[in-house]
Amino acid sequence: MSEGDDPLTIDRIYATGEFSARGFGSVRWLEDGGYTALERDADGQPILARYEPETGERSVLVPAAGLTPEGSTRAIPVADYQWSADGGKLLVFTNTRRVWRRHSRGDYWVLDLAAGTLRKMGGDLESTWLQFAKFSPDGESIAFVHQSDLYVQNLPDGKPMALTTDGSATLINGTFDWVYEEEWSLRDGFRWSPDGDRIAFWQIDDEGVARFPLVDLTSGLYPELKWIHYPKAGTTNPKCRVGVIDLLRESAGSGDSETITGSMPARWLDLPGDLRDDYVARMEWTPDGDLLIQRVNRRQDTVQVLEVQPSDSTVSTVFRDHDPAWADVCDDVVWLDDDGRAFTWVSERGGWRQVWVIDRDGAEPRCLTTQSQDVISVLKIDPENDALWFLASPENATQRYLHRQSLSGGEPVRVTPEDQPGSHDYQISDDGRFAIHRWSSRSQVPQVELVRLPTHEPVDRFPAVRNEALAEKIEELPRVREEFFQLELADGAVVDGWMMYPPDFDPEAGKWPLLMHVYGEPAGTTVNDRWGSASQLWHRLLAQEGYVVASIDNRGTPAPKGRAWRKSVYGEIGVLASADQAEAVLGLIEAHPWIDAERVGIWGWSGGGSMTLNALFRYPEIYSAGIAVAFVADQRYYDTIYQERFMNTPQANPEGYRAGSPIHHAGGLEDPVLLVYGTGDDNCHYQNFEALVNELVKQGKQFDQLAYPNRSHGIHEGAGTSLHLRRSMLRWWKQNLPSGPVAFD
Repeated sequence: MSEGDDPLTIDRIYATGEFSARGFGSVRWLEDGGYTALERDADGQPILARYEPETGERSVLVPAAGLTPEGSTRAIPVADYQWSADGGKLLVFTNTRRVWRRHSRGDYWVLDLAAGTLRKMGGDLESTWLQFAKFSPDGESIAFVHQSDLYVQNLPDGKPMALTTDGSATLINGTFDWVYEEEWSLRDGFRWSPDGDRIAFWQIDDEGVARFPLVDLTSGLYPELKWIHYPKAGTTNPKCRVGVIDLLRESAGSGDSETITGSMPARWLDLPGDLRDDYVARMEWTPDGDLLIQRVNRRQDTVQVLEVQPSDSTVSTVFRDHDPAWADVCDDVVWLDDDGRAFTWVSERGGWRQVWVIDRDGAEPRCLTTQSQDVISVLKIDPENDALWFLASPENATQRYLHRQSLSGGEPVRVTPEDQPGSHDYQISDDGRFAIHRWSSRSQVPQVELVRLPTHEPVDRFPAVRNEALAEKIEELPRVREEFFQLELADGAVVDGWMMYPPDFDPEAGKWPLLMHVYGEPAGTTVNDRWGSASQLWHRLLAQEGYVVASIDNRGTPAPKGRAWRKSVYGEIGVLASADQAEAVLGLIEAHPWIDAERVGIWGWSGGGSMTLNALFRYPEIYSAGIAVAFVADQRYYDTIYQERFMNTPQANPEGYRAGSPIHHAGGLEDPVLLVYGTGDDNCHYQNFEALVNELVKQGKQFDQLAYPNRSHGIHEGAGTSLHLRRSMLRWWKQNLPSGPVAFD
């Protein structure tokens, strides 16, 4: 370590904020071309500032005083906010509480800018239990969920009116149970119709779904049990149906305005398929007042796009997307005309993730992005300006760049400058003339700026965020060289990877230990050219301690390399992926004679924990030690929607489940392993930990284990938890995979 270097420590990463990156926002573009940003004033209180992108002019639209309730001396904290369509009212989400993964319940307040009034919503309903409040299209009402029931409330001071009254622990209106939220990313479960006269909503019925207990042994003298309805692979799913509520209105007595006075009973849509085994994965209103529903079969190889007339449940199939492996739902439906007769759809039906145009009147689907490359993310579809804006990176799967293409087809044009390698994201204005541009790379701390489109010219008067202080902190650390690489496997597949070298790395000094970080499942990648925050710093710390650290993305990860790459693992999760990982390690050893083949470690979390176990159990001749955190030992223990998407059911694919589950290969363990789990993990259950322990004991295998009482999947709750976990991991590596070089034989 060179003179004057400031060593990285676990405490600096996990107990201080010195490596936190500043951002800008939250930003909301306005219809008139301006935008608002959530900021803090000199006293640290929240304010909303308005910016004019053309001139950079800034004004305080909502000062802290406007967010301060009567009788209080401080503004309410702002977790999120939204504007009414006319920009005259502000809805603020505050006092939030966590529901499973995210803070999705809390309190809501409405600020009327013209009247200067700030009112708390929900009336006498229990505080902190409001969810997903949003304005009606005319901005005169809000609707929200409270403890599994839907409500509507007239502004400014109406009382909440219940739209449903049957909500319970098992019957959920307007939001979702565990499995729908976790695997379909569904939380907000209701939609206002374009005219504001109806509300469509999901209802989830968990009756009949087996319950799983989370056992708290430390909060009292006796255990406390928290039961969650959790459908494991091959078991009974929740029922799901869609209801439509017609709202009753009366004249408000002034002009043409009307106020909501009540509602009709919910009318249930008669959708094709089974309530349990066919999912309602997405739902939205069409511009002309019908519902567009994405219906997915349990096998998840088909997405039916249904058009439903809400008045009589007349159903017609607009489009059917099928894939022999699994078909993905679409979050990029954009209407291409005022009548809503055509919309965009993203599909892999052509072998790549491409944008298609679907006609509700039955014309053949038309592909817009015909190139043999993946559209990573659609950012904006702008029919008025004939523009399709999307992220892609056909030359480098680890990066992300903005592209623009005509809606009539043609070649896409890269908009992101060539001299900004890394990963980019854009929040594009309604008129497509400006964008908030956020980007970073493994070597570039996060940047935020305002750019003009399509020239990508930075707007000078924007308060750009460069994170200079963070960059200086990084510069003061011991130098750790980091590089990306590609490796060709025996069958011609090319995997991407990154590698970090210790500060004093010298290939002539001897053989160095190699420590692999793995995820490897279809839900994520580890090889990304973007700032990695605490995860990147953790691996930098391991390099500082004398390890060469690397990671590769095997086949089956969601890299932009085409459908065949991503879906090659169907029916055998854990098999091809661990084989790719093992072959890649052998390739690295062959390419770098300074890697010590007797000191190869591997670690991962969640799916990466499962992959770590498969690596150790299947390839003990390659790996020397491993740490598996929050893993799935037996794929039958995970939920229906995720596991069956990639594996079908255990009943239909018993051999695939057996082959891909680490527990069935535990007899192959020959090297040290540390098993880490939170006993309160609602996602991957502690059941996996105990089942694997039983099997290892049965097989006569030695292992180390570390269990954190009541911690969830992230193992971060409770004072000192993150520090304890990381210190334990580092100490374990030092004991079981000695760091630094050893002399060549």
